[in-house]
Amino acid sequence: MRFNVFKNTVLLFVLVMISCANKKGDKKPQNSVAEQTEKQQILKETQNDNSIIVGANQTENYLPLLQGKHIGIVANQTSVIFKTDNTYTHLVDSLATLKIDIKTVFAPEHGFRGKADAGEHVKDGIDKKTGIPIISLYGDNKKPKPEQLDNLDLVIFDIQDVGARFYTYISTLHYVMEACAEQGIPVLILDRPNPNGHYVDGPTLDINNKSFVGMHPIPVVHGMTIGEYAKMINGEKWLNNGIQCELNVIPIKNYTHQSSYSLPIKPSPNLPNDTAINLYPSLCFFEGTNVNAGRGTDNQFQIFGSPFLNPKVFTFSYTPRSNTGAKYPKHENKLCYGINLTQTKPLNHLNLQWLIDAYNNTKDKSAFFNNFFIKLAGTKKLQEQIESGLSADAIRASWTDDLNSFKHIRRKYLLYN
Repeated sequence: MRFNVFKNTVLLFVLVMISCANKKGDKKPQNSVAEQTEKQQILKETQNDNSIIVGANQTENYLPLLQGKHIGIVANQTSVIFKTDNTYTHLVDSLATLKIDIKTVFAPEHGFRGKADAGEHVKDGIDKKTGIPIISLYGDNKKPKPEQLDNLDLVIFDIQDVGARFYTYISTLHYVMEACAEQGIPVLILDRPNPNGHYVDGPTLDINNKSFVGMHPIPVVHGMTIGEYAKMINGEKWLNNGIQCELNVIPIKNYTHQSSYSLPIKPSPNLPNDTAINLYPSLCFFEGTNVNAGRGTDNQFQIFGSPFLNPKVFTFSYTPRSNTGAKYPKHENKLCYGINLTQTKPLNHLNLQWLIDAYNNTKDKSAFFNNFFIKLAGTKKLQEQIESGLSADAIRASWTDDLNSFKHIRRKYLLYN
């Protein structure tokens, strides 16, 4: 089954650790709690499919492009080079060790270390480990300013995406490409797998609803890697005034869009595991409603609920609390009624039924949707269809022509089968 390899590896590791602790506990002190936690975290953050080689690991293909140049890097906690011993080093640390002249790190939403809440302001700063300046590309400064690119010869973009239109890393990609194109600076993409790259689905964005959570006329689930998507941005001339960025992509080896790939590092604080990542395109619609999508729990984007849903229909309950990645979750400290989806089988399409059922069973339908919903959906039509009582199948049927049109365009930019 898709995504199971990594989970089995985690279980095996835990059992081995317990066994070793029992055998060695009498001979010498056990590791501190902090050390054990660090080891467990390293295990969670290791590549589990050795046949797939991400772009960053192919140093022989891009180090010659960096020698003697001033480099900028768009990176976060996922920007790593995997080692054969199931550990990793951060791309920035590795290149700094190799004396590559990194002038600036540009950080997307959630920051360079990936710990900030969704939508939280991320400040500029200095990386404590390397001393390299960090410039935030979230908040008021989504697009690098000319002076922030001054003296750079090349910008590397290496961030793990999850393949949903409203996941803002592809918006950051757009602005980086645009700024670099305007300054005549090449962009190098170190490509990584798309965990939701096995399907294309959802309503297509109406450009009148363009925002940072949806900048291009694409479906919610686009089925492309960052490298492929960058090629589409260029090829469809979506950058300002139709300019094009000088682009070079280091492709993934041994990867297809049907490859099973479990993300070894959380791409953001509220996508903690494979199930959350798989459900995210479907459950993120709740961010534009009065329903909590699991923020403030340990099951982010794996459960949903609200105080306003009918407890006779939605029998699962939980209470969101302030936690890492959700300092002020929706319905904080309030009992929510909803559904537990943690055991749901992996999806290969968007699920609208959960959204429709929640709308049909809420106490006050007029308060269900908020203004953010149209930005997430990319169109006013989806809300109107739900409010008019259309079934999930009827709504999905209305996407057919747009999806077929997008898939035809998408083929031109695919690097993988």
